[in-house]
Formats: sequence, structure tokens, C-alpha cells
Amino acid sequence: MSDEEDIILSELPDDELVLQMHDDLYDGLKEEIEEGVNILLGRGWQPYEVLTNALVGGMTIVGKDFRDGILFVPEVLLAANAMKGGMAILKPLLAETGAPRMGTMVIGTVKGDIHDIGKNLVGMMMEGAGFEVRDIGINNAVDAYMEALDAGDVDILGMSALLTTTMPYMKVVIDAMIEKGVRDDYTILVGGAPLNEEFGKAIGADAYCRDAAVAVDTAKEFMARKHNQVAG
Repeated sequence: MSDEEDIILSELPDDELVLQMHDDLYDGLKEEIEEGVNILLGRGWQPYEVLTNALVGGMTIVGKDFRDGILFVPEVLLAANAMKGGMAILKPLLAETGAPRMGTMVIGTVKGDIHDIGKNLVGMMMEGAGFEVRDIGINNAVDAYMEALDAGDVDILGMSALLTTTMPYMKVVIDAMIEKGVRDDYTILVGGAPLNEEFGKAIGADAYCRDAAVAVDTAKEFMARKHNQVAG
């Protein structure tokens, strides 16, 4: 059959459609992802199920292959963009259905650093895991972080740096939070290529996350702990 390429999404049973969406996400096919999301919703899937099974499931594979050097930044950005298309459809529905909200994260690259690929990836994966993400962009001074935290209802602060010269600025932000007496109100996660666990500890962060997949797991862990404390 020569037109093997033409897979008609609407004709696939649910489980095959979800696997096809994982492939389409991997290949960065935004329109196909949007179509797949709409088909599953049309079949009575809950928005949260579509998010978890189709999109997060797919992005987890992307994240793993990125970490293992099978996929590279351009492909990951395409996948993230395709996921954004699906998320745009699901977001208002998730808000309506009151899907389990994991928590809220403010994320931004530190002052002097304009790298945002890792940060964007973490943001996408966090959204995919059910967190609300407020991305404050690149080149953020202390004030920008403070302002974002002051906007309220924030659980996690994520800081990213890709240059060894900008890494120390993370400590400047944490020190400012200590000075203001708000440090313990937030879980602080740091990441970026030149960082490591020792550095994270030295500057007083709660955790260093080596990649987006680890960031999501770590954030979930801290939120679970926080909820237990509240419950207890």
C-alpha cells in the first residue's frame, strides 16, 4: 500500500491513537496533536486523561531521549511546540473540570543569562504534569523573581543558568529571599548544564535537577511532602 503515510487518526481505536500521538509529539507534529486531542475529547475522555496519557506520556519519552542524546534541542523544541498546541485546547477545560492541581511554579533564567531552552522544557513538562507554570523569561534580576513570588499562590521557584558566570546569581536571589524572611515559604529548584548537586547545596537550594524529567519528579515529591505536613 503506497499511501501508508496517511494514517487517519479518527479511525484508530483509543489505545492506538494514544501511541500515534506519542509518535506525532516526538516528531513535533502540532496539527496532528491538536486533532488527536479533539478526537479523544469527542470520545468522552476527561481532559486530565488526555493530558496525562497522550501528552505527558509522549513528552516523557521525548525528555528521556533528549537526556540520552538521541534527540537534540531543535527536535525537543518542536515536540514542546506540538504539546503547546494540545495544551491550548485542554487548558480551559482543565480549569473548568478542576483537574488535580499539583502546585504553582515560578520559573526563570537568572540575570546575565539568556538561555531558555532548558527552562522552557522544564516549564512544558511541569505543565504537562499538572502544575501551573509562571514563566518570567530570561535575564532576571532579584526584583523580577521577588515580584513574581509576591504575586501570590506560588509553591516552587525554579532558577536556570547555562553559563558558569551566571550560576552564582542564584545565590544572590536566595540570599535576598532569606533577608526578606520568605526563603522557607518556597521550594527552590535549580538547574542548568554547569550546575551539580554540590552547587545546589552550597547556595541553599532545596534540590538540583539535572533535567526536566527529574525536575518534575522532584517537584511532585516536595509537593507531596508539603501536603502531608498540612494534613498532619
